[in-house]
Amino acid sequence: MQRALDSGMVDTKVETISRLAQWRIDNFGPCTYKRSEPFKIGIWNWQISVEKNRHLYVRLFPEPSRLSKEQPPIAKFIIRVTTAGSNRRPYISPIHERLLRTSEDFVWPVDSTFHGRFIIDVEFLDLQVYSANGEEASSIWPRDTMLRSSATDSILRCLSRMLQESIDADVTINTCDGSLQAHKAVLSASSPVFHSMFLHNLQEKESSTINIQDMSLESCTALLSYLYGSIKQEEFWRHRVPLLSAANKYGIGNLKDLCEESLLEDINSGNVLERLQEAWLYQLEKLKKGCLTYLFDFGKIYDIKDEINIFFRTAERELIQEMFQEVLTLWKPA
Repeated sequence: MQRALDSGMVDTKVETISRLAQWRIDNFGPCTYKRSEPFKIGIWNWQISVEKNRHLYVRLFPEPSRLSKEQPPIAKFIIRVTTAGSNRRPYISPIHERLLRTSEDFVWPVDSTFHGRFIIDVEFLDLQVYSANGEEASSIWPRDTMLRSSATDSILRCLSRMLQESIDADVTINTCDGSLQAHKAVLSASSPVFHSMFLHNLQEKESSTINIQDMSLESCTALLSYLYGSIKQEEFWRHRVPLLSAANKYGIGNLKDLCEESLLEDINSGNVLERLQEAWLYQLEKLKKGCLTYLFDFGKIYDIKDEINIFFRTAERELIQEMFQEVLTLWKPA
């Protein structure tokens, strides 16, 4: 009696490896229905059931749980049913891709009657988490984007070490208050200006030295941290104005755009005129428009009357003309 019970328990166990689940049914016996024990593939527990009638009906479904209810799987899979013994004949399903919530969501009829031992293989090609709010379903298994992300992280770690430990550094950068070590290849790939320095027979190429006397050691460190992909948010925020100047000087367009977006985020009465001057100097149209909107559309120019008088005495004539044009536009009758 105990042996028969143990045999029945083995008969419901599903073996798994990687994305393959295999259920070996030794003897269907007088039963017309069998259900496997739960087995795990991906993040869900699954079950297989077989029903024997004129045909064999195979069902695949996630075990009922909170997870399968709130995050039901979209499964892409193939099922193979094979008879055991010397005359192994596989019955192979088409590739199915289904949203599976219950045992009623998928059934595959196999047009054959099986006697004795047979094997059911389920090969999962992909598993995605269904999104009820209309967003695109996402695969639980690594794809190309995840591989690229991992590779990018690895490269950034290596670049960060190269900068911090001066591994094979081949150029010295002299700032107004100190020196740094860097790599010509990284600088050349990041900036057309640096690339030109090392390409032609200029002083920088011959001496392997770059003089950046208009930057402090700390600000230049932030610039290199950006170029090597290791800059932190606080470091960027603290040095964004000198970074903007360097980005403009050395033709680092993505850094220049990033600085403009950042400076646009925290315009206030204490810095709006300085930001407007920077926008004019570095030809930042979005920042300039933001400053003029803050001053005139929101009426903040009345909060800085003394500062604006000083500004008008020192600012470029063309910038002042643009500011008056903005005033005329606001006062233009509808």
